[in-house]
Amino acid sequence: MRNSLDLAALDAAIKNVHRAGMPGLFAEVRHGDRVWRSAAGVADVATGRPVTAGMRHRVGSINKTFTAAAVLQLAEAGRIGLDTPIGRYLPKLVPGERGDAITVRMLIDHTSGLAEYLPYAYPSLKALPVVADTSPESLDDHRFTQFDPVELIEMGVTAPAVGVPGGTPGVYSNTNYLLLGRLLEQVTGTTAEQYITRNIIEPAGLRDTELPTGPYVDGPHSQLYEAWFGMIDPPRDYSVYNMSWTGLAGSLISTVADLNRFYRLLLAGEIVSPSSLAQMQRTGPVVSHAGTTIDYGLGLYPMKDPGQGTFWGNGGTVWGGGALAMIRADGERQMAVAVNMQRWNRLDSSGTPQPHPIDDALAALYRVAMYG
Repeated sequence: MRNSLDLAALDAAIKNVHRAGMPGLFAEVRHGDRVWRSAAGVADVATGRPVTAGMRHRVGSINKTFTAAAVLQLAEAGRIGLDTPIGRYLPKLVPGERGDAITVRMLIDHTSGLAEYLPYAYPSLKALPVVADTSPESLDDHRFTQFDPVELIEMGVTAPAVGVPGGTPGVYSNTNYLLLGRLLEQVTGTTAEQYITRNIIEPAGLRDTELPTGPYVDGPHSQLYEAWFGMIDPPRDYSVYNMSWTGLAGSLISTVADLNRFYRLLLAGEIVSPSSLAQMQRTGPVVSHAGTTIDYGLGLYPMKDPGQGTFWGNGGTVWGGGALAMIRADGERQMAVAVNMQRWNRLDSSGTPQPHPIDDALAALYRVAMYG
């Protein structure tokens, strides 16, 4: 069954996620030349406008694969050294001994030891992973804030280190990818957004993918509902939001079809060379924002099921939205799923997110999408 598309099972699984409490979601699953594309639920809870599978969507940290690929392209051209200290490129942003110790590779695979800037830019979030006294008020405070990436980087660099450069496990930090954005600008003389658009997005033929410059999502899209662990009830729409808070770490807008195309080309060696792809797939342990330890490479991470093979890709969340895109190592089977609500789990007294029916329903959808 894992080599076929079970259309009835896929239809049932996506509807079950909506029934479990997700306002709306949409997905594309491919096996060889066969494609299943579907949606369930609503894009706007006030009007009942339905979601459709072709909607454009904020896909969060999937952006990191695009950023990593751009850096690797420049490394292939000899313009960036992956094992060169970042201090040689950006001495003012990462000065002194840390600039000498942290390499470009350590930024891409989250082993730099640099702290996450988000709790400093959004003070009400307190800390990551989530703690009991967190609150969502900063989300509204910064809806239209134009953050300066240099200021965000400084927050992460001056905060207490979360590890030593190259240490294991690494600690997931968006500070790393904002630095990679500045690195791209330093080396190419253009904005990182322009470079990625011209050298990754356009050559790959991703017609509905962009790095936004304003707070709006152009074209057909869903509202994005943030629940912030039950503290925003009913969940609030954050689809209009200035994405400078995440920049090259997570501002990307795309579609499920474009995401599948991107990862298909990536694993075929058509975006970076096969040797660069092999480096992207070398993983080590990294502590995620949720506090769990994941395997992470250079902008990619694996999902494995015993006896079913390994899938590669990335996932991401923003305020109210998120996506997951994965492709089997042989390139034959892939999925991309987008959801329009985030942080639906309520917290217990210790600040730990509690299980929710959406979790099981999404896991079931991922299983049938990847393994049939």
